[in-house]
Amino acid sequence: MEIPEILPEPINAAGVKADFVNEKYGPHERNVFDLWMANSAKPTPLVVYIHGGGFTEGDKSRYYLSEDVVRFLEAGVSVALINYRFMNQPPYGILGSMNDSKRCIQYLRFHADKFNLDKTRIACTGGSAGAGTALWLAFSDDMADPQNTDPVLRESTRLTCAGAFATQSTYDIFQWDEILGIPLSKQPETIHLIARAFGFKTAENIDLRNETATRQNLDFLAKMRSTSPPVFIYNKHRAGIPETQDDINHHPLHALALKKRADEVGLEAVVYAPELGIFNETGKDLVDFFLDKFRVI
Repeated sequence: MEIPEILPEPINAAGVKADFVNEKYGPHERNVFDLWMANSAKPTPLVVYIHGGGFTEGDKSRYYLSEDVVRFLEAGVSVALINYRFMNQPPYGILGSMNDSKRCIQYLRFHADKFNLDKTRIACTGGSAGAGTALWLAFSDDMADPQNTDPVLRESTRLTCAGAFATQSTYDIFQWDEILGIPLSKQPETIHLIARAFGFKTAENIDLRNETATRQNLDFLAKMRSTSPPVFIYNKHRAGIPETQDDINHHPLHALALKKRADEVGLEAVVYAPELGIFNETGKDLVDFFLDKFRVI
């Protein structure tokens, strides 16, 4: 019998419990979020944290004791920490996980009055898988579906800005060969990873390179435009030749690829990758960057 994981109480670093705990935003058991409401008579901006874990593990409690959460609240910005289904759960694949996060953004907008939120000032951030999801949301065209019978899905998915820590550069993983300078797609373990990311249980008898629609949807690097929301990217992982899957997933060359693309299209991007000698002259951290974009400084 599997012993359920005992998770901490949703109490932040200032000792304050979330105003809403395990609020449901969808039908799946992991479609829940915790929300701390900033003390304000007026609707507040919102930062949504999306946890990492390779789309196979992790929990929103990872951010309970983040000092940045307290800094946002003190600045008058509300904070939501969300869970989402894993890619090994139906409908399978990374898109299933990321579409949950998309729906959560739309749910929060739909219930903006309930949570005292300013629908025009919403940002996302996270680490690893959560970072990639934040960038996918930021760089995708607005995914609102005005004719949907579900009113939540009629809401906009547009963000004011996004933050990404130890992010991947794209989930069209075939491109990692060029980005990291390693023939990863020739390795069986990488092909298995790609198959699972694309929503298949196995790569057998499937031409994964020909899954064009999925590859394009997952390729947030190519989706980036000058009109996309500005982004903050931070990667402190070691450089050099990757020795483990963790090195591959979190190599600072992912941050470099995003910076190059942002420079190419003319998108504002504050990027730090110390191991590659990449710093930003502003010296801003995530909180400073988001507050500036929310215009609450």
